[in-house]
Amino acid sequence: MPIQEIEKFTILHMQILDEKGKVDPELEPDLTDEELTGLYRQMTLSRMADTRMLNLQRQGRLGTLPACTGQEAAFCAPVLALKETDWFVGSYREIGARLMRGESLVNLLRLYNGFEEGAINTQNARTLPISIILASQLPHAVGLAYGSRLQGEKDTVALTIFGDGATSEGDFHEALNFASVWKAPVIFLCQNNQFAISTPTRFQTGSPTIAQKAAAYGIPGIRVDGNDALAVYRAVKEAADRARDNQGPTLIEAFTFRMLMHTTADDPKRYRDDEMVESWKEKDPLTRFRIYLTRKKLWDDDRQKAMEDELKQEIDDSVKEFESQKDFRPEAPFDYVFENRDPDLEEQHQAFLEDMKKEAENG
Repeated sequence: MPIQEIEKFTILHMQILDEKGKVDPELEPDLTDEELTGLYRQMTLSRMADTRMLNLQRQGRLGTLPACTGQEAAFCAPVLALKETDWFVGSYREIGARLMRGESLVNLLRLYNGFEEGAINTQNARTLPISIILASQLPHAVGLAYGSRLQGEKDTVALTIFGDGATSEGDFHEALNFASVWKAPVIFLCQNNQFAISTPTRFQTGSPTIAQKAAAYGIPGIRVDGNDALAVYRAVKEAADRARDNQGPTLIEAFTFRMLMHTTADDPKRYRDDEMVESWKEKDPLTRFRIYLTRKKLWDDDRQKAMEDELKQEIDDSVKEFESQKDFRPEAPFDYVFENRDPDLEEQHQAFLEDMKKEAENG
């Protein structure tokens, strides 16, 4: 029997705005001036909030923090392509995206300080809480997307964001397979920051790209410059349009770099050198986007200072509000395991309350 070629695939890499702020006019997305400056503001807010939260953690005023500096384009730009009725199913390194979806910084401060109340997002019910377990949120995103169609929502899509480490988990492959077979309207966005904590991508996969894993599931896959907000937006917008048109899911690999530690419990100098970090500083997503806006005469130094002053005040107010709250309930996690408590959970809850009472009595 002759050998026949069954399938052939190609993986493209897209960059629209390069490291020097030069734009490709043929690929430049059609965004309004307000959308462009608004996106830059949100990316800057994310960077400034990340810096402030890191300082709070070092001062003992916040719990363990997963820093997101350097990846702002990879998680802020996608939100611009979503509708309010779409689902956002994220991981733990997308502060700016959550703020863009209407979640408050106060809420995030609560969550990163270990208070269960921080997982309650009253601002946007279709933004799921932060997911810590790698890839566990991906099947949820597929279910939400598929379920929305079953319930008659013809225009709803789900965006799920995850890191390169998540692609080594079984949930990643199961989610892609289910979404492909059922043509679920879901966008898989991998922030490939090249290190799963200390493990470089080359030790996670033999594939030259994460994007090509899409070929195994019969769905489109593309790699974009994850520090190029315009490229990330365009890729997500095209994927969302496909999903809304019932053409199924897409896998997008945003190739980026984590400028700081994996979390504040990590020392990145143990597994990567300063030279690598310095080379990526030249690709900073905020720097290139500011150059782009300046060349379009949408930005200048005065606007930059005014924005930074405004954002600093906004962050200061959020920190003050968070730290003024003293009525957190230590037993709150028991309220959010199941809708109705089973006997075993209730027994644990009562034991927890008894332990708290004994600790209080013993000073």
